[in-house]
Amino acid sequence: MSSRASSSETAGPSGLRRYAIRLESLAVLAILVIALALLSPYFLSVSNFLNILLATSVIGVLAFGATFVIAAAGIDLSLGSVLGLSGVVGALSINVLGLPWPFGILACLLTGAACGAVNGLLNARAGIPAFIVTLGMLGVARGLGLVLTNGLPVYGLDPAIVYLGQGRPGGIPTPVIIFLLTAALAQFVLAYTRFGKYALVIGDNEGAARAMGIAVKRQRVLLYTLSGTMAGLGGLLFMARTNAGDPTGGISYELTAITAAILGGTNLFGGRATILGTLIGALIMGVLQYGLNLLAVSSFYQQMAIGIVLVLAVWLDQVNRSRGQR
Repeated sequence: MSSRASSSETAGPSGLRRYAIRLESLAVLAILVIALALLSPYFLSVSNFLNILLATSVIGVLAFGATFVIAAAGIDLSLGSVLGLSGVVGALSINVLGLPWPFGILACLLTGAACGAVNGLLNARAGIPAFIVTLGMLGVARGLGLVLTNGLPVYGLDPAIVYLGQGRPGGIPTPVIIFLLTAALAQFVLAYTRFGKYALVIGDNEGAARAMGIAVKRQRVLLYTLSGTMAGLGGLLFMARTNAGDPTGGISYELTAITAAILGGTNLFGGRATILGTLIGALIMGVLQYGLNLLAVSSFYQQMAIGIVLVLAVWLDQVNRSRGQR
């Protein structure tokens, strides 16, 4: 295994360096919360906290999928577009085809999985760089969603579907519950299963992974399929929240999701990742966006802030890696 990741970093979530990165992310989140609380007296409230979690849920689900791909030194730029297409297909299957609502859920997940599988096959089997493959899928998925709907949202979903986005069992929004359950499952898979460990090994040193007998190409296809499935789940939550399949849904979400993963300690060049860190990174992005909205900051400036945060996150990760190699 290469020197850019120690065994403690890839062996599990208890590694000292990985834990330190998570603490740094927590510090950033705490500073951000304190700053916004000082700027707005309405920020610290239970309702605002739940609203932040609700706003974070879709981005967080996308970020979990991105974490697995980035852990293996890949990238998925199609997340937002696949989210939009998945929501459109799910809405059309219910409203146009007249299928029962469970098939709408299945349609969202399968659409995302199919897009992810295509990304993985083109990258692993055809040898096309992941950046180009997923950038192409970004355009194809967005365009297909617009073609299927003539550019118009598909409104009016089954109440059972809407409940997934607007329900509040026990006062907690349903998307938040799904988001947290997905985080727990993803953390278990990444940290405690062979599938997750293989992703980290491939990202750290692909040659060593092949020498260990890991089917790298097959693993990459599965990783992109998982990422696409997470985008499909995000599309389901987005569709349920808005009660519509919107072909323009998820624009620029991939940038926010990747930023959340890197903020949480995932190495952009692979070999180190943690879902718990990504969860914290997603909360940072959620608090930042919600706080800026609360302060009536223009959405144009919010896009600038996300871009700046992404660059800073990558730079800080590079600094941490340089220190670790000394």
